[in-house]
Amino acid sequence: MFVFGLGYAARAIVAAAGGIALGTTRDGRAGTIRYDDAGAVRAGVAASDRVLVSIPPDAEGDPVLRDYGDLLGGKWVGYLSSTGVYGDAGGAWVDETAPADRGRRARRNAADAAWLARGAHVFRLPGIYGPGRSPLDRVANGEAHRTGIENQVFSRVHVDDIASGVVAAFDAPAGAYNLSDDEPCSQDAVVDYAAALLGVAPPPLVSLDTLSPMARGFYAENRRVANGKAKRVLGWRPRYPDYRAGLRAVNAMTGRAPAVVERDKP
Repeated sequence: MFVFGLGYAARAIVAAAGGIALGTTRDGRAGTIRYDDAGAVRAGVAASDRVLVSIPPDAEGDPVLRDYGDLLGGKWVGYLSSTGVYGDAGGAWVDETAPADRGRRARRNAADAAWLARGAHVFRLPGIYGPGRSPLDRVANGEAHRTGIENQVFSRVHVDDIASGVVAAFDAPAGAYNLSDDEPCSQDAVVDYAAALLGVAPPPLVSLDTLSPMARGFYAENRRVANGKAKRVLGWRPRYPDYRAGLRAVNAMTGRAPAVVERDKP
């Protein structure tokens, strides 16, 4: 496998696929290739059967299609996209048949469509969490917040479930696949549960006016992401079907003993 953008989710995918891959980073850190080292990239892609793309679009479009798209013919290609392409659904469920050009980021919408047109496997991902990158870390570091907004829900996915979904698609038809957990819920519910696992008080409520424009944009969208196609076509099931199971697993990896959380009792 050759990976454009060997970041957090991509590294988990490589590990699930057997742990052997070449990949690019911006700085060409040890064991990787600089993205702009065209000779090394072209040699790496030529030697690979599968190509995974996790680099987001830039101001001019999708950089991988622009710079290296001519190398991809005849290969399995996967693209890590975002469920943000669905835009605001007013809290309704969306699946892969929903319009995918209504998100806040027009460049992502266009890149998603361009990769589908090239016959790629496009994995639409909601909020990603896992070891070292979860609400537990934000609560522990004093970076989490709650808003008190009711009826605003979103979906999320554990990084290991992304990895298993992508691997399951190696022998599956191309197209779009939502990889998400089974229980969309509010941001506050997730933060409350993370604080309870750590045995600390939840962070205080904040006004949306105090948040960054990017964060305010997040709260402007409200949707539930359906994962039925991935289950039917890929035979995939999330190991962590809800945020409670996922956060308990992340917490266990730290070696901390979790606090007793009432909603986990039989």
